[in-house]
Amino acid sequence: MANPVATLWRIPELRAKILFTLLCLVVYRIGAHITAPWIDVAALREYAGTLQGTAFGIYDMFVGGGLSRATVFALGIMPYISASIMFQLAAAVVPSVEKMQKEGEDGRKKLTQWTRYATVILSVFQAYGFAMFIETQVPGAVQNPGLAFRLMMILTLTTGAIFIMWLGEQITERGIGNGMSLLIFFGIIEGLPAALYETGRLVGLGQVNPVALVVLAAALAMIIAGTVAVTMAARKIPVQIPQKVMGRGRIRQGQKSFIPLRINMAGVMPIIFAQSIMIVPATVGQFTDSGMLNAVADTFAVNSWPYYVAFTVLIVFFTYFYTAIIYNPVDIAENLKKQGAFVPGIKPGARTAEYIDRVMTRISLPGALFLAGIALIPSAMLQAAGVGGLSQVLGGTGLLICVGVALDTVQQMQQHLLLRRYDGFMKKGRVKFRGRQERYI
Repeated sequence: MANPVATLWRIPELRAKILFTLLCLVVYRIGAHITAPWIDVAALREYAGTLQGTAFGIYDMFVGGGLSRATVFALGIMPYISASIMFQLAAAVVPSVEKMQKEGEDGRKKLTQWTRYATVILSVFQAYGFAMFIETQVPGAVQNPGLAFRLMMILTLTTGAIFIMWLGEQITERGIGNGMSLLIFFGIIEGLPAALYETGRLVGLGQVNPVALVVLAAALAMIIAGTVAVTMAARKIPVQIPQKVMGRGRIRQGQKSFIPLRINMAGVMPIIFAQSIMIVPATVGQFTDSGMLNAVADTFAVNSWPYYVAFTVLIVFFTYFYTAIIYNPVDIAENLKKQGAFVPGIKPGARTAEYIDRVMTRISLPGALFLAGIALIPSAMLQAAGVGGLSQVLGGTGLLICVGVALDTVQQMQQHLLLRRYDGFMKKGRVKFRGRQERYI
């Protein structure tokens, strides 16, 4: 059998897509190292080191360190992701947004345009907030403070965010994989070489036990394998499509299909929502002298038992909440009924919706517990081994995003190979990709 990796470069269309994607990612990473005007990066990076574990630190991870370097791409793709999530959640409570989602291609185009406008508005507010933050909170970081500096930052960072949004859309349309997800993916893994170098330095200094590092590597390999398995796992609900007379003597034969309900249907979003709440006390405590807030921050400090318990409860809650928002069993049951399809043994309509909802509720619990374990166990292991710098990539959020994006990208390349009658990446075994992975992680 031909090597599928080498085959990728023998298909002109696929080779062009891969090269275009790589070119866009190179442009993105170059821009992520160009500093915005009138900023002392050394002063900002020194102060940013004290904000790990706060909203600043988490945002900085998603944009590949652009925030702590105050680059022209400091906002990254996050304004667009925030706008997309906002409209996704709004569809559950705003009828006009829900209607647009169901209007087909025209509705999706209109919703995409609204998302772009919302991205610009969010970028302006975030750029202004960042300018005020470094001007008032970071001594010596701004060379020429004042209104001119704030307007310059708004113009620079908003333009950078819009350019990144356009770049991500170009990757999605003309490249391989989902552009927005790939930008986050490469922003996260960019810190891996530096973290590995720091780990090697600590081993050389005798501060990290090499044996413990080998055990840690084996444990992380099993965790990554488990993450891949759970990300791909799905509960299949069988669906029967009966024979139907189409007219003029044509008959559509009966078919058997299934509805795949993924175990980890909510993706990485519950962890992000839970982290957003858990970091509030530590973030606010950085800018106030409130004794109550500092006491709460100390109680729920990272790697403490109250933190673990609260974080787990929040992840379970947001898993059910986000799944209920993005997955509507009533719509699925209605679509099946319109097609004449049915779940064997279940009455079409409301009974089918109840059955799908019951199955979805049951499989969401192991998915939620899996997310809680991924969010806590790798980070705790890395901290215990003394290599906490690897948490940015191998911690819960970074690990899930990297695995999800990698699987989605490999799936798209697999489809290109199979369409052209080439062997896919999997030559043995029966592992198959079960549905598309989550777009915004």
